[in-house]
Amino acid sequence: MQRNLLIKTLVIIGVLLAFLFGIFGVPGSFTREGLKEAVLNRIHLGLDLKGGTHLILQVMVNEAVGAESDHAIEVLKDELQKRHIVVADVTKPDPDRPERILVQGAPPDAAADVRSIVSDHLQEYDIIGGANNTWNLTMKPSVLNDLKTRTVDQSIEAIRTRVDALGVSEPVIQKNGMGNDQILVQLPGVDDPGRVKEIIQSTARLELRQGFGSQGGYDNEQAALQANGGMLPPNTVMLRGIAGGSDRQERVFIVGRIPVVGGTDIRTAEPSTGQDGRAVVVFHLTTAAGNKFGDFTGAHNESGADPNHYLAIVLDNRVREFASIRTEIRDTGEIEGGFTDQSAKDLAMLLRSGALPASLHYLTERTVGPSLGADSIRSGVKAAIAGMVAVLVFMLIYYRGAGINADVALVLNLIILLGFMGFFGAVLTLPGIAGVILTVGMGVDSNVLIFERIREELRNGKAAAAAVDQGFDRAWTTILDTHVTTIVSALILIFVGSGPVSGFGLTLTFGLLANLFTAVFVSRVIFDAFLSRKQRGDALSI
Repeated sequence: MQRNLLIKTLVIIGVLLAFLFGIFGVPGSFTREGLKEAVLNRIHLGLDLKGGTHLILQVMVNEAVGAESDHAIEVLKDELQKRHIVVADVTKPDPDRPERILVQGAPPDAAADVRSIVSDHLQEYDIIGGANNTWNLTMKPSVLNDLKTRTVDQSIEAIRTRVDALGVSEPVIQKNGMGNDQILVQLPGVDDPGRVKEIIQSTARLELRQGFGSQGGYDNEQAALQANGGMLPPNTVMLRGIAGGSDRQERVFIVGRIPVVGGTDIRTAEPSTGQDGRAVVVFHLTTAAGNKFGDFTGAHNESGADPNHYLAIVLDNRVREFASIRTEIRDTGEIEGGFTDQSAKDLAMLLRSGALPASLHYLTERTVGPSLGADSIRSGVKAAIAGMVAVLVFMLIYYRGAGINADVALVLNLIILLGFMGFFGAVLTLPGIAGVILTVGMGVDSNVLIFERIREELRNGKAAAAAVDQGFDRAWTTILDTHVTTIVSALILIFVGSGPVSGFGLTLTFGLLANLFTAVFVSRVIFDAFLSRKQRGDALSI
């Protein structure tokens, strides 16, 4: 008996020390400030306590759908041209439904060829023939829904990569359950929300395209058309930008419609310094993209017969560089353009994180000041301390000697809860503090169930040891049922709720698990230790 009691006591002491380490780690000093800093290094404060920025973003998923249908149109045109099928036009008739493509003026005898092109190269589309030799292509619903979902997921990952690179601790970036295609972003402790917003929203879509016409660009769109006989070369577009000259004035450039390589082909990027001492951004391509780019630059350099030996570096549909291709380039390139050191770092970070598949619109922006966070912490901590003290005093008065047992279990319960949070690097929010207080209440409830059972057994004439045994055994089922059902509800809050709601569920779950250990195991060990020192027949103070 004594040996078992000693082992259980050592287990409790070991658990206590382990979770104290979870709370404090190894403090730099044992002063008040040193211990406070140690705790905050282990348990992070959420947005409502630390202050920061709360954003709700709308992902413009139709842009991603439009980009996909634009690619489909190019494929369709190329295949029609290869089969020598002439049509009047291939367009997207409804801007609000970019998943639809309309082919007009198709020859009646080309129906089989059109269907064959769609079935072989555009399997994501359904095709229906219409009046006046028209064909309607519509993206399949399953493909459309998958594309929209993927667009939101990719946006979340790109935003998370960018926020992590900024060093924001414990951000919340997830789907917003209150609306379709929305993202919730919470950034605790952000001191420059304007810069963060700019970085989050920028698509940073880098493309390398073939350049046509004049290296210096044109003054306007009309001048570009006049220089090319009144019409653009096939498969080209006009883009504006500041490139190709020392005056850095905005010009119009003619570039290929389809990029040679795009943003997803960027392996990494970093800020650097150019030959003139100015900030530049150096990017590196993936192996596959580098081979493709090498083949292109090898076939389109100024030593060959092709007069269009230019390369346009396009960032977010604006030309940043327009230069002659002199030699074959494989996997590395450089972007110039009047960068500051900070803007070069930001652009490199955006390129590394990958382009957003669609633009973002801000629906909600709310800033929580750190002074409000400090007030919330003080109020929450005062409430927790007041509630804890009131419960401890009540247990001592109502249950007398056994109340000491309950108070020790409750304090250990709180230590285990905070230790859990420290080990997992959990974020403490204001609702999380409410979860801590609720956990204290649940702990008291468990002790009350056990103690009342013990009192009932004593009233029935049983000895103290037998009453304690029966009290714990009969209360255990009820305690387990209540805790399991509450933990299931808390887990739902963790996985379904956002930010603070999830934090409440997390602290409640940790607290309930701790309470099962303290209310049943620790309290029982304390009772056994007390009873081992009493003579048979002595009364139990409860």
